[in-house]
Amino acid sequence: MQKIKTTLLNIQGLKKGSISSANLSKSIFLGIALTFLSHNEAKAQLTATGQIRERTEIRAGQGTLQKDGEKAALFNSQRARLNLGFTGYRFKVFMALQDVRVWGQDASSINRTTTEANNGIMLHEAWGEIMLNDTTSTIQNLSLKIGRQEISYDDQKVLGGLDWLQQGRRHDAIVFKFANKGWIADVGAAFNQNKELGTGTVYNGTNSAYGAGTNGIGTMYKSFQYAYIGKKLSFGDISFLFFKDDFNKYTNVTSGTPAVTTKVYGEGVWSRNTAGFYFNSTIARKLNLTGSVYHQGGHDKDGRSISANLASITSTLQVGRKLFVGPGIDYLSGDDGIKAVTATTDNNRFDPLYGTPHKFWGSMDYFYAANGFGKQGLLNYFFKAKYNMRDNLTLLLDVHGFEAANTLSNGAGGKLSSYLGTEVDLLVKYNLTKMINIEAGYSYMKATNSMASAAVKNVTNPDLSPQFAYVMLNIKPNFLAKK
Repeated sequence: MQKIKTTLLNIQGLKKGSISSANLSKSIFLGIALTFLSHNEAKAQLTATGQIRERTEIRAGQGTLQKDGEKAALFNSQRARLNLGFTGYRFKVFMALQDVRVWGQDASSINRTTTEANNGIMLHEAWGEIMLNDTTSTIQNLSLKIGRQEISYDDQKVLGGLDWLQQGRRHDAIVFKFANKGWIADVGAAFNQNKELGTGTVYNGTNSAYGAGTNGIGTMYKSFQYAYIGKKLSFGDISFLFFKDDFNKYTNVTSGTPAVTTKVYGEGVWSRNTAGFYFNSTIARKLNLTGSVYHQGGHDKDGRSISANLASITSTLQVGRKLFVGPGIDYLSGDDGIKAVTATTDNNRFDPLYGTPHKFWGSMDYFYAANGFGKQGLLNYFFKAKYNMRDNLTLLLDVHGFEAANTLSNGAGGKLSSYLGTEVDLLVKYNLTKMINIEAGYSYMKATNSMASAAVKNVTNPDLSPQFAYVMLNIKPNFLAKK
């Protein structure tokens, strides 16, 4: 645009004698060319953004209780992303190259005699989207998106990008997308293989734990199919989700001396079905309610029949101009801790699929995160407060009371208290600029002996007062932004 302005000034300058007539044709040609390019720029748009995210963490029982007397862990992890996107006539393409590492995990110089084991570089996203409707269509959007992509819906309780985790979460999938007059309808599918094959479709999933689900599932799905329908209403949003993920069947084979049991994968899948509703509603000018109800059926990754449920509701009340407060509760079903669990026993543990557990069940990630939880389900009573001290400074406070949704066994035929602990999360967010954010958090939990028991975390001689703290710097440059 600046070149266009300069050219126009040069052309105008001819009238004042500031340029010669010999340069007139060059100026006019350049002006026409730049005008043509600017016209095409409106139709085709290139985006180039990035991210450098540094996070220093102090873990003294984060994720699970540590033993009394163990020292805290201190480390710095780093995410680096380069995002390139291009929008043209009836198509979009996007790629995100990502590197995730912990400071010091790699040698400071290259040793050509060894292979670096800590390979944190990967293609986080790489997708293309084709618009099936042209510019004359009355439909807002009708498109097909295919490739590696994040899949997130609603509050990300069951499907989310898991941005807290430095590597995030992505799926290799194809999604048909429709949007018009407040309606959204997406239909998606994925089909995974370990490698190119000449015969069969057996998939063991073990090489894909990087993108596996929540709750320490450890096995990547063989395939999935889902349908999502949402509607924007005058008082909020409502949506329905059906998600089916399939896991390759296997049998346990024992052989050798001493005996070793291994999984032998064969044809066929066990399918898990999750369906439910979500709503986000402003029922009064300053009161918002968000809730969801889901049911899981079918079979889990080990072939057990599933019958599990999730129910959640969160309230947010605006108090004054800057303060937002509200209580809420989450219920996730689990197995009865007293009854024996066998291969034929129904699985009553609700698994929050591929969501973002860090957002809901405490910053210390004790529940439904990578280390696994859920045998007895969870009741999460919480109170949240948010105070916008300034336009660029926000304070947040979350208080959680965690309780097992079912009975806990003491291992001797008796019962344990179902209460697991109380967690307090403090968070400060400061935007130095639009592209630079600084965040700091501190979490403290007062855990119970039930949390440490073999029925839950199975930690002997535990420290029942775990703590967690972090400082995070997030820089997200827009390389093509105008000054």
